[in-house]
Amino acid sequence: MTFRNKRRTAVNNVMLSLTGVFAFLTVTILILILGYLVYNGVTSLNVAFFTKLPVGPGQAGGGIANAIIGSVLVVAVASLFGLPIGFLSGVYLAEFGAGTKFAYVVRYTADLLNGVPSIVIGIFAWTVVVKPMHHYSAFAGSIALSLMLIPITARSTEQFLLEVPRAMREGALALGASKWKAIATVIVPAARKGILTGMILGVARISGESAPLLFTALGNQYWCRGLMDQTSTLPVMIYKLATSPYDDWHQQAWAAGLILLGLVLIANITARVVLTRGASVPKG
Repeated sequence: MTFRNKRRTAVNNVMLSLTGVFAFLTVTILILILGYLVYNGVTSLNVAFFTKLPVGPGQAGGGIANAIIGSVLVVAVASLFGLPIGFLSGVYLAEFGAGTKFAYVVRYTADLLNGVPSIVIGIFAWTVVVKPMHHYSAFAGSIALSLMLIPITARSTEQFLLEVPRAMREGALALGASKWKAIATVIVPAARKGILTGMILGVARISGESAPLLFTALGNQYWCRGLMDQTSTLPVMIYKLATSPYDDWHQQAWAAGLILLGLVLIANITARVVLTRGASVPKG
């Protein structure tokens, strides 16, 4: 073996070892976080924790049912606003915006919004929704989260639509289909699982945001009475419990964090399953 081959082999072994070590560290960090949450929070998990309202410090029982329902409400409404707008924006960018200046502006704006800190989104939503309405509300929280969901959905939709082979587009048009009919019946169905994956990951992303909700939904110790009422959510509840001076509330914060992380993990696993079961389209 020549000196050059020995050197290449040595460099290859070193780089393989380094990448393996860093990959192991990445997995280890996730395992440590999960383990720490389970260790500190599993003792507080019981039926009452999922079905009861919060109680004062030092009192037995109580739960975070209002925060769970509030999170579901806020995220569901945000998805109703954000997913359709983001999806149609992605369709425009992929199918109608090739080479146009307006598409460039939309794409750049979406990328910029993806990088805007969530607390800035919260301040904006407070200014345009909460302040004119003169009160906090679940609706304002949904608007804030939808502003974060739109660019995520738009860019992921565009990416998966662009992966659809050009031959499928040309074939649909050659058979006499209009542009929109080809998109609706051929192109979007071919990329549907990838688009769905992006949507699931986007919803998982906004589900863990707390900063925008501090400025909009705020919080509530009781049941949410509707979209125009302020409501508690899991991320904000975790923040309030964790920053309190009471040990029993700290335990509840760990348990709530475990629930939230579990929901995000389920969403990510679901997205991976959907993606591996046919998200990719045939190349042609």
